[in-house]
Amino acid sequence: MKVLTLVIFCIILALTLVVTYWAAKRTNTASEFYAAGGNLSAKENGFALAGDWMSAAAFLGFTGLTALYGMDGSLYAVSALAAFLLILMLIAEPIRNTGRFTLGDVIAYRMRRPEARLAAVIGTTVVNLAYMIPQMAGAGVLMKLLLGVPYSTAVVFVGIGMVVYVRFGGMIATTWVQIIKAVLLLTTAAVMVVWLLSKVGFNPLNLFSGVEAKYGAQMLLPGNYLKHPLDTFSLALSLIVGTAGLPHIMTRFFTVPDAKTARKSVIWLMFLAGSFFIVTTLIGLASAIFVGQDQIRAADKGGNLALPLLAQYLGGGAGTLGGEIFLAVVCAIAFATILAVVAGLTLATSGTIAHDLYVNVIKKGHVSEVGQVRVAKLSTLVVGVLAIGFGLLAEGLNVAVLVILAIAIAASANFPIILLSLFWRRFNTAGVIGGVVVGGISALGLAYIGPAFMGKDAIFPIVNPTILSMPLGFLGAFLGTWLGGRDLANEQRYDEVLFKAHTGVGAKK
Repeated sequence: MKVLTLVIFCIILALTLVVTYWAAKRTNTASEFYAAGGNLSAKENGFALAGDWMSAAAFLGFTGLTALYGMDGSLYAVSALAAFLLILMLIAEPIRNTGRFTLGDVIAYRMRRPEARLAAVIGTTVVNLAYMIPQMAGAGVLMKLLLGVPYSTAVVFVGIGMVVYVRFGGMIATTWVQIIKAVLLLTTAAVMVVWLLSKVGFNPLNLFSGVEAKYGAQMLLPGNYLKHPLDTFSLALSLIVGTAGLPHIMTRFFTVPDAKTARKSVIWLMFLAGSFFIVTTLIGLASAIFVGQDQIRAADKGGNLALPLLAQYLGGGAGTLGGEIFLAVVCAIAFATILAVVAGLTLATSGTIAHDLYVNVIKKGHVSEVGQVRVAKLSTLVVGVLAIGFGLLAEGLNVAVLVILAIAIAASANFPIILLSLFWRRFNTAGVIGGVVVGGISALGLAYIGPAFMGKDAIFPIVNPTILSMPLGFLGAFLGTWLGGRDLANEQRYDEVLFKAHTGVGAKK
């Protein structure tokens, strides 16, 4: 089985490396490295966005939570769809029109102060690293199951892989790797759901009744994982606003030629991701029935292996050729999923370090095109080392929980400053700093003293801290704005920002 898995994985890896080689020959300018030259179609960008969002958390973590905790786990998957409505209606067009490569560009276009861009760098880097950790953890668990290699070896391998993708191919390679991964993932999920439905008479309601018969009616009710009455609301709030603060998602709107294409990208994303998230719920319930919660926990206490174990069962069970083949295919695609997502995260992080910090804060914009690309490629090495280090510390934690922490930080630190920069005339640089600092620290602190990390000894009773940390982020932004005093030049620029955000006049490709 290990040899078979390795062969399948190498085939997928070889395909993505060919794409990287092809992209490297077409990546010469900063625009091509950061934003694929702004030439992607809505369909291409929509598939790439879906690939970014269908991460290890969606493929492994959400399924595992559903298998272990029933409908509470399903809420993690379903709630995310509402986020893209907010992005479609409020965020996609202004982001595309006022930025160029990074979220820091959006903030700096309004503020024109290096301190504001530096605050955006901090928010972007913290969120991306927090989002990267669960991907690394998921890779470690998969490789340990498949090939018997140590967790640490798998994490290091992923770190090297993501650096190769980004350093040589930039956004063009990352985009096409995501598109390939999205197609493979959607196809595999469709095959799995048809296969498992064939075992219950093609009636999905039989999955729900099967879970109820085996584990009791409580599995189909809320409160198994999200125990506090406000947990569900906080989770939904986090996903709805936090997704709009995820840098690796938002920077994809710079890869298209105009705002209209950006909006169409979101529609493609909603169709693809919506179909996938419905499937993860069914797969999670089927895992609980056919594999069993005890076996899932025995394989990984966080539940991250529920889906691979179900694939093995569908193929005929452990030790059978069919079971081992399907397990190998699913795990190889899941591993490719992780590589693709961390590549996108690495690109967004190295982009903000190189473009925002080095080029615009340290060098004040006086860097050649070649120099920008060189620094961006060098920063990918730094990001890779950090990701490996944090990934080694995340062994045994459910990857979906870790992703929610990243989204909570995005909702509390990034979303307030993006929204206020675009829609509040009085907002200033001090407000940007206040929002990032207060929102980020409160999200991290509340999550750490909450049930996700402290279990029964939690001081803060809610798993997802967004219900409190996001208002604190807005409060920090408001207090910073008022305490920082009036910035009349900034307020006078607001009309220009608003006009450009909603018309696209003067927006760079």
